[in-house]
Amino acid sequence: MAQALVDQHPANGVVNGAGGNPPPLASLFVGDLQPNVTETQLFELFRQIGPVVSVRLCLDSRTNRSLGHAYVNYSNPTDAAMALDVLNFTPIHNRPIRIMYSIHDPSISINGAANIFIKNLDKTIGNKELHEIFCSFGNILSCKVAIDAFGQSKGYGFVQFEQEEAAQNAINRLNGMLVNDKLVYVGPFIHKQERESSADKTKFCNVFVKNLSESTTKEDLEFIFGKYGEITSAVVMTSEDGKSKCFGFVNFEMPDAAAQAVHELNGQKFDDEWYVGKALKKSERELDLRGNFHLHAREAFNKHQGINLYLKNFEDNIEDDMLRELFSGFGTITSCKIMREPNGASKGFGFVSFSAPEEAARALAEMNGKLIGGKPLFVALAQDKAERKAKLQVFN
Repeated sequence: MAQALVDQHPANGVVNGAGGNPPPLASLFVGDLQPNVTETQLFELFRQIGPVVSVRLCLDSRTNRSLGHAYVNYSNPTDAAMALDVLNFTPIHNRPIRIMYSIHDPSISINGAANIFIKNLDKTIGNKELHEIFCSFGNILSCKVAIDAFGQSKGYGFVQFEQEEAAQNAINRLNGMLVNDKLVYVGPFIHKQERESSADKTKFCNVFVKNLSESTTKEDLEFIFGKYGEITSAVVMTSEDGKSKCFGFVNFEMPDAAAQAVHELNGQKFDDEWYVGKALKKSERELDLRGNFHLHAREAFNKHQGINLYLKNFEDNIEDDMLRELFSGFGTITSCKIMREPNGASKGFGFVSFSAPEEAARALAEMNGKLIGGKPLFVALAQDKAERKAKLQVFN
């Protein structure tokens, strides 16, 4: 692997070092990179948003060539969210990069309930165009058009939303519609581990039970569950020293008996309140884990909503510290940045982030329209692309 770059604000801006592991929402995956993109180029691009903890370009262990993707870690989740919003699809060497949150555990990287599959796409639609088509339905975690070895679209792609409701709305609205004069199919993405028949999903014989007391035995389970139907096996799981792990399994001969046992015993209080449910396969357990992860991730993400301000219409000679001084009287500023071109020239807009929404609200109320250097400053709450873009490339 290439050595990470770390932003410690030295004289030249870049030093070598080993980055730590920031919270998941401060870590970004950057894909679709040209083979000649370097860590330094990525570092300089992403540090425009805020201090970068590390940049790691992934290399082939045998050839030492770029694998076409990298990881960028911020110390501040607000900076990561802003980078995802502002820098996604920025071209580097004439190829737009693709940014998404990095989830380090591959088993929970996909929320199947919020993931959709699109086929019969026009070959001119790429990742950016696909994002623009679907972004009005909700926040998008990942958006990808499948391509062949020559970089040409295969005519299908995937969009992963944060919320299942957004995915379902997109399916309801766009399935069977014309996009660039082609009738597209939009439906739920089905992972290969989830391709089971409806009967297999709804009918089960094996029941999982937890929150058992340490004294609960196999015979206790047989007695309690036996009233619902014929039991073929029952077991209380134990450690190597024979001590109960306080969970177990009961297998019924008939699915109806298992379903009734779950319905009547789940939540019942014995020594403790029991959880009783279908014994899940590994793929099903992973789905539950994914759902819980995205729930917590969304809660963490929401903490940073309403605290970021978008600014424009200021003089080109305004610097970051001048901007910080203008807004410092409204509260604690966690990030302050004017966006710049590679040559250092101001792009004419920037962002200020506060520690609390009420601080940002005060700054918005008092600073929007205020004359700064003879120009009325424009201030608004920073929005993600889903809020800014309502345009769809869809024709009824």
